Amino acid sequence: MTDAMIVTRNLFVTLPSQAGAVNIIRGIDLSISSGETVGLIGPSGSGKSTLLMVLAGLEPASRGEVVVSGHDYANMDEDALSRFRRSHVGIVFQSFHLVPTMTAVENVALPLELAGDAAAFEKAEAMLAEVGLSHRLTHYPAQMSGGEQQRTALARALVANPPVLFADEPTGNLDQNTGRQIMDLILRLAAERGTTVLLITHDRALADRCARVETMQDGQLLSARDKAS
Repeated sequence: MTDAMIVTRNLFVTLPSQAGAVNIIRGIDLSISSGETVGLIGPSGSGKSTLLMVLAGLEPASRGEVVVSGHDYANMDEDALSRFRRSHVGIVFQSFHLVPTMTAVENVALPLELAGDAAAFEKAEAMLAEVGLSHRLTHYPAQMSGGEQQRTALARALVANPPVLFADEPTGNLDQNTGRQIMDLILRLAAERGTTVLLITHDRALADRCARVETMQDGQLLSARDKAS
């Protein structure tokens, strides 16, 4: 697939245990096109979050190939992976992971500041406006609702305009209505920016809003369903 943004080939993640080696990821071959939205579902313990962490360069593969945005992780050390994530990957987790002592605009500006961007705060304010939080720039996480905190986390993930967004249960700590609003926002911003999205969720209805759904069980992908077919 020439326009693939994410590719894995024969991917394994093996961890030691008292009973012997445990294969968390078992021979996954996956290809996600540039701009495609993919929902990944499966039971707890099936390896979904581990797969996301490997694709994001946060955990190493035991063997196999991972190529994201044309970059082969096997050829990158930790420093190179860190620089790559800063410019190419956005990540949103269930637990917002905002810095509690920073305001909304400071949280969103942080990755740009770390990259040495002189316009970090200007871009952070613009991104917060895109997620409807212009009125919360100087508020701290504890002063915001769960939905507002997740919108701030999404703004931080997208402020550098990365080509890839990984979302791990981004609505898991939110009520159904707020979760739906966050999903609306993720899909709208992804469509506007041409962002490739991999969404991990237990909610089949949320996954069904993506262009494709993959099902994971026991460290393997069981099926794929393309809604266009």
